[in-house]
Amino acid sequence: MPDFPTPLVTPDTAPFWKGCQAGQLLLQRCAACGALRYPPRPMCPQCTSKETGWVPASGRGTVYSYTVTHQALHPSLADKVPHLVILVELEEGVRITSNIVDCPPDQVRIGMPVEVVFHQVNPELTLPKFRPAGTA
Repeated sequence: MPDFPTPLVTPDTAPFWKGCQAGQLLLQRCAACGALRYPPRPMCPQCTSKETGWVPASGRGTVYSYTVTHQALHPSLADKVPHLVILVELEEGVRITSNIVDCPPDQVRIGMPVEVVFHQVNPELTLPKFRPAGTA
């Protein structure tokens, strides 16, 4: 069975992925205006500055939207359906697309509090996923 395609690590995204490997969710912050942004990119959409830094996120948020996929859209997902994809609005205000774990599909709700957990795919890649808050 083929491996699921992994994200491309670029100079703009490398600090995010290194943070995930260390068990920390990091967000890009514009050094000029202070705006947070996700996904990481080379220029601030608020002020167009190319000066950036990284700050830790709380890892807490709420489900902004979600979808339950009942068909394997990639061969590596054949044994993982139903597959839940969520859009999380972090406490910091940015939204991140991920998966929800430790939650049956029929219990996912918009507005549901969630917290980040990290899933090591391989030694080079750790993905942020989310679970219902307080289920540790």
